[in-house]
Amino acid sequence: MKRRVIYIVIFVISVFGLLYIQNQYLKIGLALAKVQFNKKVTLANAEIQNDLSYKNELSFLLLNAIDKDRYFGLTTDSITNASNYFLKDFLKDKLAEQGIETKFSYRLFSKDSVDFLKSSKDVVGKEDIMLYPIKMEGYLTEEINQPLTLELQFIDLNKYFLSQVDGLFYPSIIFMVVIVLVVIWVLYSFYWQSNIIKSKNDFLNNLTHELRTPIFSIGLATKMLEESSANHDKELIQLIRQQVKRLKSQTDQVLELASIESKKVLDLKSSDVRPALVEICSDFKNVSNLEGFDFTFFLEEQKFYIDNETVHFENAIYQLLDNAKKYSIDPKIKLEASKISGNLEISILDNGIGIAEKEQKKIFKKFYQANQQKGNSKGYGLGLSYVKLIVDKHKGKIAVKSELNKGTLITLKFPLKKC
Repeated sequence: MKRRVIYIVIFVISVFGLLYIQNQYLKIGLALAKVQFNKKVTLANAEIQNDLSYKNELSFLLLNAIDKDRYFGLTTDSITNASNYFLKDFLKDKLAEQGIETKFSYRLFSKDSVDFLKSSKDVVGKEDIMLYPIKMEGYLTEEINQPLTLELQFIDLNKYFLSQVDGLFYPSIIFMVVIVLVVIWVLYSFYWQSNIIKSKNDFLNNLTHELRTPIFSIGLATKMLEESSANHDKELIQLIRQQVKRLKSQTDQVLELASIESKKVLDLKSSDVRPALVEICSDFKNVSNLEGFDFTFFLEEQKFYIDNETVHFENAIYQLLDNAKKYSIDPKIKLEASKISGNLEISILDNGIGIAEKEQKKIFKKFYQANQQKGNSKGYGLGLSYVKLIVDKHKGKIAVKSELNKGTLITLKFPLKKC
């Protein structure tokens, strides 16, 4: 539960961190957009100032709107409307040439703030106004003999700036939302699968515990039957006892595996495991002599000090030897142990049915059996899972090399301790 809370806290902090970083990037993007906008307006203003500094059709029309007693015999409103219309189009074109396509207002006024011309949209008193004054030079100021200023006005530019950085802003928002959703889905799947695995393990452990009593009773009953049975029945009773023994071994292994999985660490102690390897190999050599298969071993003449839990270490080696025997038609098995690059390296080679390359990474999963092993199934896919768990608990490594119908080489590596 504590771990789950930690994961949730880390996730929430990460999301807020992403939002903060996104906000900082947005501020930087808006600042850059503003700088670029100011640069473009400055260039546009220079062209506007230059075009209105000499006499042309537009500047002549503006002069008549300013000095209404001049050449045209039209009404004042007509001259003003015409001037506003053409001036607005002129300003719009100049801004568009610099890539500025946003709403704007303007006014043309003298030094005493008398408005000669202004756009129909009044922006006085509004917030977030950006003003760009252009001092008129040349023709207009000379004709009326006083300074003139053409002021461009922009409001609510944040929306415009956002539109300039939307290639950065909106995709990043989408990606962040996707990341958050994926993480939520992964966490949900993780806890959902954890609950399923826990429920499955609890079921298997409870079932295994329940099976131990009848298995013991059957074993005891068959032993009593064997003692009192006729000779022609003993072979059948021995077969029953052999299968009961096998079933007991499998149930014990399930419980043992569950017990180890529940522990975070084993009680490891530093000791020389060579004597244990000698005993294992000697015992297995006796089995090979009785059952008529070939087993050889070579143990380098030196001490092998590693951090280990003796019982589980021995069980793991026994399991690998037993697998080599089970999945070979005419078993030829070889075990070697030696010191290589500061590690105890134990290799077990057999001439068995082999494992397909695509399945070699899956064989250490609990209850998994390779396809070619299913037809020769003599277990429940627990052995290698147990071996892998023990090797990991001993801070070791396990590697598999195998070829179908030729055999398998399993190599264990354990870090050696300095004596």
